[in-house]
Amino acid sequence: MSDQRHGLELRSTILAEGSLTLSLEDVTVAAPGPDEIVVRIEAAPINPSDLGLLLGPADLATLRTGGTSERPTLIFDVSERRLATVAARVGQSMPVGNEGAGTVVEAGENVAHLLGKKVGMIGGGMYTQVRKIAARDALVLPDGASSADGASMFVNPLTALSFVETMRMEGHKAIVHTAAASNLGQMLNRICLADDVPLVNIVRGEAQVALLKAAGATWVIDSSTPDFEAALTDAIAATGATLGFDAIGGGKLAGQILTAMENAANRNPGEYSRYGSTTFKQVYIYGALDLGPTSLNRTFGFSWSLSGWLLFPFLQKAGAEVAARLRKRVVDELKTTFASHYTATIGLAEALKPDILMAYQRKATGEKYLINPTR
Repeated sequence: MSDQRHGLELRSTILAEGSLTLSLEDVTVAAPGPDEIVVRIEAAPINPSDLGLLLGPADLATLRTGGTSERPTLIFDVSERRLATVAARVGQSMPVGNEGAGTVVEAGENVAHLLGKKVGMIGGGMYTQVRKIAARDALVLPDGASSADGASMFVNPLTALSFVETMRMEGHKAIVHTAAASNLGQMLNRICLADDVPLVNIVRGEAQVALLKAAGATWVIDSSTPDFEAALTDAIAATGATLGFDAIGGGKLAGQILTAMENAANRNPGEYSRYGSTTFKQVYIYGALDLGPTSLNRTFGFSWSLSGWLLFPFLQKAGAEVAARLRKRVVDELKTTFASHYTATIGLAEALKPDILMAYQRKATGEKYLINPTR
């Protein structure tokens, strides 16, 4: 059996007694089938969606260490209440990492042309040194692109593009986006500038306002300022935005967006209605940077909706033609519109160092960690 099919893989395991363990485990993949490839993983980003599987319901304050320097383990307590929310994964050692990139080291007979190519991939289990995957779930990187360039070519780029697709499919004409200085938010800003889509960016600090303004954003609203709600209403009135995407989830921000949309609509109210404006307002929660309750102060009439949004159900609904078109645009603009920037690159063992884990799990705006399993 080829040595290229052996390696280490980062796993997350929850046990019934109420603990979550992160560990590095030996993995051996079988020979590729006719339409499969074996890839040496060289880069895989840590996205907020990855942290949901990696750490899930763990109480971070209970962190304790084990193992060795080469094979460290981290152990956390899981409360009985939160354990019930993950019952389906109890007892399973689960691989982590939605997307990644690397070099094809073996290829099946039908995809032999991919041997030696650098590819980006989606499909889970990417925090590993070796990954077997169907060739259809990989995209060849353009000439000159590194694995780090291609590591984040699926989740954030396709999400940002799909926000604009959702806007068009649902008949809106502008977008409100929260946590807008993130890697994803910066991509969305570049897309909207290129496609002439009005975008209202919500951030939470002066430095983030300056960053997006320098990148050409027209509307950047700082949620930490006393006049936030008034400024947000002005921006929505100017753009006509009736669609919002909220990465925060908890707290009152989603409700504030709906209220600002209602107040903007009421600047040209027409006939009075005790049910509020007839302008339909939609906010989608697509992230959980705040795990607390979502709080709504019902000051936005009755023509509204607040619901969840996930990338892959959207792409399935949109259809294969749309998904292929969006993927092609990502490849074509990989090093421009869809370029990602990383705070630090770490190895698999480093990902299990307590201080590094506490840094990347903060999900701080503008901070993004990359795992290089070859380190």
